[in-house]
Amino acid sequence: MEMWFSDEHTDNVKLSLRIKRQLFSAESEFQRIDVLESEDFGKVLVVDGDLMLTEKDEFIYHEMITHVPMAVHPDVKNVLVIGGGDGGVVRELIKYDSLEKIDVVEVDPLLVEVCRKYIPEIACSLNDSRVEIYNEDGLRFIRSRTSEYDLIIIDSPNPFGPGEGLFTKEFYGNCYNALRDDGIMINQNESPFYEEEAFQCQRMHKRIVETFPICKVYQAHIPAYPSGHWLFGFASKKYHPLNDLNGVGWKLRGISTRYYEPRLHYGVFALPVYVEELLRDVE
Repeated sequence: MEMWFSDEHTDNVKLSLRIKRQLFSAESEFQRIDVLESEDFGKVLVVDGDLMLTEKDEFIYHEMITHVPMAVHPDVKNVLVIGGGDGGVVRELIKYDSLEKIDVVEVDPLLVEVCRKYIPEIACSLNDSRVEIYNEDGLRFIRSRTSEYDLIIIDSPNPFGPGEGLFTKEFYGNCYNALRDDGIMINQNESPFYEEEAFQCQRMHKRIVETFPICKVYQAHIPAYPSGHWLFGFASKKYHPLNDLNGVGWKLRGISTRYYEPRLHYGVFALPVYVEELLRDVE
């Protein structure tokens, strides 16, 4: 009998993957977690029925949410990752010897342990000595931090359900306060292609623009995500993502990547007209 997993993009669109077997399935205090092994995309992490990552293309998402700010900010020492229990963002961060502290706030301890067991090639990064994991609510955690981080990466779930608090103006304001005077905040900004997610893109961008003096949006192609066209938000107190890019300095670090490259960096901020219009409507 054939097994298929379908990730619903809209009421009328689904991405379906042929599944070899189910590796894990359980309900935590916060959500349902499944790990599947697919034919073409390798292992697939599913949370509450939504595809979170696939083994085949997760490197694109994690590299783009991490290396873009790291190539702009000249002196990142302390980083906060909100979400990120799968370890993908941390895997990219630990490539930088200059980092001193990486705090990971993941509300669900079961998610971390499941990823450690079933996706160790990603989650093993969480064992780095600079990493500290807090099983807390991200909104509550950030409220008590002031001028503590150089970089905050919001590796959040969808902007509804348990993670909805991570998309409020209050939350972005707390992130602003938790950053040092030259700090950068990066968030995943959903897809601009489908109507419902386009609305979420606008809502996030509007709230961030109202909080940070420098706000830009950039893009990547991630095949397993809705429409494949995915956006990220770059918000900063000081650094401009293009004017302050130090591509030569980043190359000299010798960081190994499969997607990100400084020459690509300029291109990902060149948005299609329909996306520019979408964002301009709320600016």
